Amino acid sequence: MILSPFTMPGSLPANYVATWPKDVGIIAMEVYIPSQYVDQAELEEFDGVGAGKYTVGLGQARMGFCSDREDINSLCLTVVQRLMERNHLSHNSVGRLEVGTETIIDKSKSVKTVLMQLFEESGNTDVEGIDTTNACYGGTAALFNAVNWVESSSWDGRYALVVAGDIAVYATGSARPTGGAGAVAMLVGPNAPLTFERGLRGTHMQHAYDFYKPDMVSEYPVVDGKLSIQCYLSALDRCYSVYRNKIQAQWQREGLERRFCLSDIGFMVFHSPYCKLVQKSLARLLLNDFLSHTNPNMESGPFSGLEAFRDVKIEDTYFDRNVEKAFMKASAEMFEQKTKASLLISNQNGNMYTPSVYGCLASVLAQHTPQQLAAQRIGVFSYGSGFAATLYSLRVTQDATPGSMLDKLVSSLSDLQVQLDTRKRVPPAVFAENMKLREETHHLANYIPQGSVDELFPGTWYLTRVDEKHRRYYARRSPDEHGPLGAALPHPVTTSENIPSPVKKMPRIPATTAVPEAVAVSNGDH
Repeated sequence: MILSPFTMPGSLPANYVATWPKDVGIIAMEVYIPSQYVDQAELEEFDGVGAGKYTVGLGQARMGFCSDREDINSLCLTVVQRLMERNHLSHNSVGRLEVGTETIIDKSKSVKTVLMQLFEESGNTDVEGIDTTNACYGGTAALFNAVNWVESSSWDGRYALVVAGDIAVYATGSARPTGGAGAVAMLVGPNAPLTFERGLRGTHMQHAYDFYKPDMVSEYPVVDGKLSIQCYLSALDRCYSVYRNKIQAQWQREGLERRFCLSDIGFMVFHSPYCKLVQKSLARLLLNDFLSHTNPNMESGPFSGLEAFRDVKIEDTYFDRNVEKAFMKASAEMFEQKTKASLLISNQNGNMYTPSVYGCLASVLAQHTPQQLAAQRIGVFSYGSGFAATLYSLRVTQDATPGSMLDKLVSSLSDLQVQLDTRKRVPPAVFAENMKLREETHHLANYIPQGSVDELFPGTWYLTRVDEKHRRYYARRSPDEHGPLGAALPHPVTTSENIPSPVKKMPRIPATTAVPEAVAVSNGDH
């Protein structure tokens, strides 16, 4: 059947729609981080705290931040356009777009509707999805919705696009060094190099006031630090237990009688408020394996020398330093193999909130070859305060040949380190001034941002003004500009079709389509 050029995307033969899509998952990823950062060692000195409090205690080296030229809309505009351009995707090939964020600048209008301005020239307004919010979990909820859409009777044969973006800022004090900012976009569809393992999600949701934002005129959250750590670790325990039970039940149905443990996961990535908590979290999974095992080998292997902890109750160990120290030591080799690589962006850019765990996933992909990744299981733990959490797994395709979907995905993320290294280091005093400016101008009407556009990466969308009705207007810095930050700009591949559409007869944007030097868009009337 040949579709005419005027056939609407999604108008598929009935027998195609009736076919259950195979290997649904992540096809492409794009990461955007701000062009400036503050050094955490310098921030320690500026804040008058002990050397190592942020760099060793938290495990953080640098923290990215935004001037008043960037907001949640601009971050998401940038990462979506970069994903579309890098992969030469037609806007008509996207049938669902959902944003996960907790950075709220409008209590009614969604970020997703702002992003639809990128689709106007294509004429594609048939795009499902909206914003999803619950602290740092919103991106995962949006991703699950996208996967469920592709696997449902609602799917029309097109891609789903998921965007997770946030600006994480804190009031002056002990929590400020755990901030960050950024956005991650993910293309979801069938025949993906990273597929979701069906039925393998362990979820835990519970009510708690560990971190929340009740003040609608402030960007700053209210944080109970100790409670937040307890909620995170208890959610991890419960999610891991549910996931373990589900995968073992799956194996039993397949005739396999064996226990699931950490060794069954090739890479393990976590939501990362700060890097040290991630290292403790991997140790906690080993503690879970140890306590759930009916007869662990304590003579050799990872459990050797842990006899003293055999009878501890897991709910009593959240702040037990002896347990923590022992299992961090026991899991040290596993951490190096399974998790350390995931902390590249987290260590260098900080906590991005909803994109945090997906920045960790991108970090793993960027630092391994397709051959090293092929056929691996990647465990993903996503947590959002309040609280909501899920542990699930992705399976990497076995096809690591040159030109494969996995090869293209890995290659597209190969410039992550370059982006991180090409940013501008800003003195802590200037960082503090930027935070003060954001605090004073947050939600102001009739406002023109003061931040320099020249400091932004080429191709970055930015806020030009907020009018008297709080309508926001944006423009894009030319992606063709060359300067000290130019090397970080992701350049599209040269082939005309890097990622084939689920239905290959869909209209596509040619590779030679020119990008406007600066196109103004708004989040209000045009």
